[in-house]
Parts: sequence; structure tokens; C-alpha cells
Amino acid sequence: MGKSFAVIGDPIDHSLSPNIHSAAFRELNLDSSYIAYRIPVGELAEGIEGLKKIKIDGFNITIPHKVEMMKYLDKIDESCSLIGAVNTVKNMDGVLKGYNTDMDGFLDPLKKRSITIANKKVLLLGAGGAARAIVAGFAKEKAKSITIANRTLENAEKLSEFAKKIGLDSNPIKIEDVGDSAKDYDFIINATSIGLKNELSPISLKGINEKTIVYDIVYMPMNTDFIKKAKEEGATVIYGYEMLLGQAVRAFEIWHGIEAPYNAMKKALLGGV
Repeated sequence: MGKSFAVIGDPIDHSLSPNIHSAAFRELNLDSSYIAYRIPVGELAEGIEGLKKIKIDGFNITIPHKVEMMKYLDKIDESCSLIGAVNTVKNMDGVLKGYNTDMDGFLDPLKKRSITIANKKVLLLGAGGAARAIVAGFAKEKAKSITIANRTLENAEKLSEFAKKIGLDSNPIKIEDVGDSAKDYDFIINATSIGLKNELSPISLKGINEKTIVYDIVYMPMNTDFIKKAKEEGATVIYGYEMLLGQAVRAFEIWHGIEAPYNAMKKALLGGV
């Protein structure tokens, strides 16, 4: 009996997950399928019932259901409870267990490059759901401090409180107040959606150098203005697709209990961006 998987959200037609996971199944000759399934806001309960009826083995959750989905889980792992959102579910005979692979997915490219996070200073742009997982990741890896820059100060303040609660020194500022301070940080992360529509970098990257790690979680386009400016300054650049790949690899391993074929998944993903 083949296994079946899905990604749920709305909109969903742009999702690269079906390509990435299908490539993994092909690479390892697994009898599995992965589909994109659109569930609009307000229809999550019925959608989940439908997935249980067809005995789906697992599914990913994307916008707008990552927080609401928590209500429908029977079990959650610790990353899930810490971040307060779920993006991967495993169905064990009708028992749904939730995971959040955002944190591991985010950290994966840093670990692949053996980049040290301990005692480093971080500038994080954005205070949404992804930003929360990123804060959790930096706390886990013992970063020295994190400055959270956001358009709405109130949201930066909330995330800053969360950071402190989990043991990470933090301060909130408005994004326009970053000014020319980028050079004072070891890590600069864009966790906003700025760049998706080819917008200009939300901050100036003047004065950063090859020791600065610049990481954009936007994966389409691959070379955002933020990334281009970082390259001009000679910084170490990490692309959004690497985080997406890290998340997909982790989900694959949760569902199948075997090592994911990283290179085959990477090839399928880069064919899509």
C-alpha cells in the first residue's frame, strides 16, 4: 500500500513542496504520492476530516493555517509548543502529531557551513511566524543578543518578550531606525516578505564585510535586492531556498524515518525557483 502526503493552505498552487517530495520518492523508489490541497480560511475542520477519511499519512501546513491547526492535534513535539505553530503533521492511525520544522530548517544551512552562532549578535527583520521560529533557533544555539526590527514596533516588542522568556537578550526597534547599524551585527536575517515582489532591501547593508552572515528567507526570487546588496559588500550569503529545503528534509525524515535524499530534493527545488 502506497503512502500519501499533502500540503494544505490557501493559496497553494505556487507551492514547491509537491515537486521536492515527489523527487525524493522517485530517488528512493518509494511508493508514495504528495499533492497540494487548497483549504480556504474557515474550512480547516472539514479539510482535516477529509484528510483523515482518506487516511493521509502526513501533511505540511502553510499560510493561513499554521496556528489554527494546533487545535486539531492529538500530540505535539516541543518545537511546536514553543513556537505555537505547526507546519508538519504525522497521522498515526487517526492520531495526529504536530511538529514545527521551521527552526531546524532555518538552522540547517548554518550547520552545513559549520557557522558558529554562540555569542554572536543578530539583527532580525520582521516579527511574524517565521521570525518566532528563528528567535527560538538563535536562543537554542546560544546567540548573544537579538535586535528585532519591524514596521510595527508593537509586534517587535511582543517577539522581544518571547526571546527574553526563552533566555535570549533582545531589544525591539522600528525597521527604519536600523539606519547604518547593520555593520554592528554578525548575522542579519530578513524574515519579512520584502523581496518577494522585487522590492528594494528594507535596510542599508553599508559597512558589512565577509564576516557578516546575511540570510534571506524569501526564496523567490532567489537573488533578492537584499541578497544582491550583501554580495556587493562581500558578505556570506544564505538563500531562502536553503531553509525551505531544510524544512522539507526534516518533514521527510519525520514521515519516513529514513535519511532524505538532499541532493535530489535540492535539484527539484532549484528547477522550480
